[in-house]
Amino acid sequence: MTTFRILRRTLLAASAIALCAPALADSLSDIKAAKKIRVGIDLSAPFYGYVDDKLKPAGSDVEAAQLLAKDLGVELEIVNTTNSARIPNLLSNKVDLIISSLSITPERQKAVDFSIPYGAIQAAVGAPKSLKLASIDDLAGKSVAVTRGGPQDKILTERAPQAKVVRFDDEAASITAAASGQTDIVAITPPIIAAIAKRNPQREFEVKFVLQSYQLGIAMRKNTPELMSWVNGWVKTNLSNGKLNTIHVKHAGVAIPKEITDGAK
Repeated sequence: MTTFRILRRTLLAASAIALCAPALADSLSDIKAAKKIRVGIDLSAPFYGYVDDKLKPAGSDVEAAQLLAKDLGVELEIVNTTNSARIPNLLSNKVDLIISSLSITPERQKAVDFSIPYGAIQAAVGAPKSLKLASIDDLAGKSVAVTRGGPQDKILTERAPQAKVVRFDDEAASITAAASGQTDIVAITPPIIAAIAKRNPQREFEVKFVLQSYQLGIAMRKNTPELMSWVNGWVKTNLSNGKLNTIHVKHAGVAIPKEITDGAK
C-alpha cells in the first residue's frame, strides 16, 4: 500500500471518529431518554464526597448531584472516581458529568467544558501546630503529601521545586498519611485539613497558609450545548435561591464566596 493511501485511510478514520464524537457525547436528550444521569464523584474527599457511617455517599458534591438529578427529573447514578481519573472517566463516556471539586483551569478546558462556577476551593498547606511554616519557600527539602493530579500537586511541582512531593492516588490516602504521621505536611483543602485534625487530635493539624483559590465547575464533554445550557441555568437558579449555599454551609461550615454567587446573577 502506498504512503498516500495509508495517509488517506488514516484521515478518513479520524474524520469518522470526529463525526461520531458528538453523538456519543450528547447529552441532555440522551440523559432524559435513559432517565438516569451518571455523575462522577470522588468519594474519598471530605467534605466534598465521602461514604458516611451508613455506607452511603455523602458530602457537598453528592448533595449537589442529588439536587441536580431531582431537578432534571432523572435517577442519579454516582460513579466513584479518583482525583486523577475524573476527566478520563468523562472522556471515555463512563459518566455524563463530573461534580467532584474539579477546579476550572485552562489546561482542563482544552479537554472538557465547564459550567459557570458553582463553588470555590482553596489549595492550602496543613501541618502540626508545632511545625513552623509561613510560606511556600519553607517547604524546601521537606516531604509534602498531595493527591495525584489535584491542583496542589501542580502548584508544588511548579512553584516549590525543592520540596519532596509525595503523591497519593486519592485524598483518603493523603488523609491517612497525615493523620498517622507518615508525613508531617500535606497540601490539600482546609476542610480536609480539619478532618485530619479530627481523626487524630494529638497531631494538632492546622492550616498553615493558603496556596491558591480556585473556582469549581461542573465538567462535561465538549460539543454538548443543550446540556451546557441546562446545567448553567441550574447553577444560576440554585445559587440564586440559596440551595447550593445551604449544602456548602452544611458540609464546609462556611458560605460559598460572594464572587461566585455574584458572578451567577
